Amino acid sequence: MYGLIGKMRATPGKREELLQLLLEATDSMPGCLNYIVARDPADTTAIWVTEVWIDAASHKASLQLPHVQEAIARARPMVAGFDFQFETEPAGGYGLDQPADTGDAVRG
Repeated sequence: MYGLIGKMRATPGKREELLQLLLEATDSMPGCLNYIVARDPADTTAIWVTEVWIDAASHKASLQLPHVQEAIARARPMVAGFDFQFETEPAGGYGLDQPADTGDAVRG
């Protein structure tokens, strides 16, 4: 599996609109096992995004989907910047099913 954890900043007053756009853009992303968008309770401009994909190629391919490209274009003016992004290798956990070819779901 392939994972990403990132923190982005919205332009002032645009966090909720950006958050909703990110949530809407998560439909129909082949290979996506988990996509979580969260508010940072200590920073009114920050959004955390946690993603799990079957592999890095699935993530890369998702960025070419027309609805994802449209969402990126709409989001660009609302993004003030990215604090960081980390790649991970998810091992499983509660609510995260393993890809079909690697076994059953792992529960934490």
